[in-house]
Amino acid sequence: MRSRSASAAAGIAAIALVATACSSDGPDGGDEGAAEGTLVIWSDPERADAIQSAATEFAEANGIEVDVQGLAFDDIQGDLLNAHQAGNAPDVFIGAHDWTGNLVRNGAVSPVELTGDQAGAVDETAVEALSYDGQLFGVPYSQENIFLMRNTALVPDAPETFEELVEVGGELKDAGETSEVLAMAIGQEGEPFRMNALFTSAGGYLFGQDETGTWDPADLGVGSDESVAAMERIAEYGEDGEGVLRRSIDTENDANLFYEEEAPFFIAGPWNIGDANDAGIDFGISPIPGFEGEAPASPYIGYHAFFVTEGSSNSALAQEFVTNYVTSTDFILSLYDADPRTPVQSEALEAVSADDANIAAIAEAGAEGMPMPSIPEMGETWDPLGQAQAQAIAGGDVREAMEAAHDTIAEQIGQ
Repeated sequence: MRSRSASAAAGIAAIALVATACSSDGPDGGDEGAAEGTLVIWSDPERADAIQSAATEFAEANGIEVDVQGLAFDDIQGDLLNAHQAGNAPDVFIGAHDWTGNLVRNGAVSPVELTGDQAGAVDETAVEALSYDGQLFGVPYSQENIFLMRNTALVPDAPETFEELVEVGGELKDAGETSEVLAMAIGQEGEPFRMNALFTSAGGYLFGQDETGTWDPADLGVGSDESVAAMERIAEYGEDGEGVLRRSIDTENDANLFYEEEAPFFIAGPWNIGDANDAGIDFGISPIPGFEGEAPASPYIGYHAFFVTEGSSNSALAQEFVTNYVTSTDFILSLYDADPRTPVQSEALEAVSADDANIAAIAEAGAEGMPMPSIPEMGETWDPLGQAQAQAIAGGDVREAMEAAHDTIAEQIGQ
């Protein structure tokens, strides 16, 4: 992972305080209340059973019940905001780090406090990614990033540049061994999440950062000369160019192209590992290669974390659970067993990497990655930027498409 800036490190040090202790008093200061209630946790279904099992000891120690409720991950943020406004939100919930800005803006989450040892045991970039305005708002436990998966029977060695990938894949396609050079989802609406790796390598950027490393929504780079030039370079491999990147490849068919050996390379994520194993493909994992002579490709990194809901009637217990149980190696390993994603706690990462070479390779493939911006304005960028990138891949006027996206985003974020 990239090291954080000195100023960011200072900010983390300021919030790495002694963890909140579990109070025996109720929310009104009496001896009853939270300790006799139920700690409600929202989770995606994949991890709900693991959390419920791991929370049993916590529940018994504190004389409470823990109720873990499963929701589709993509629904949690919206449902949480609605429930918080209605006054019936959970005490703790799982979420993505890039929700942080929006959650804070809506007053839906409380800061959490870690000891220096607890914060130091977690990947520092993950802690930084869950911080907002100098405070930590979630305890990260796993990360995910995309990477290059290759069919090692067809391509024994990982390409070092995108140009090399195209050359090797093109030779296999010309020889009739595959029908595609690369399975990379673009779709009719674009895929900025996947495109970011190539976009940044070619010099494009979405938001700038200030001197502290904080994302600066006032520095919107979508329509900049650098970003236009980056998309023009990428478009050389689009439908009017090399034909490597095509809108007909989307998230519905990209994986099957690889599993069925129609593409030697695949821009994949950790969610594809199980199916790749089931397909019987001999595969290797490596970083997405950047353009020759340019910066390394920088895929987005997403972190999953536990948050404490602002105004929870069980806030002391929620803080205790998140700071002292979510940070334990055994708990993180139980979540990994339920849904294998790269742990961000160093001891847990070492343990799983020793048994699973794919996890170590995925972590290495994300070494040049960037945490997805967690500012509230990020949510307004996906559709306009995706549509502009799809137009560029289709052979449209790149500058016109990118400047139109820039104007749309600027209007939506109030610039």
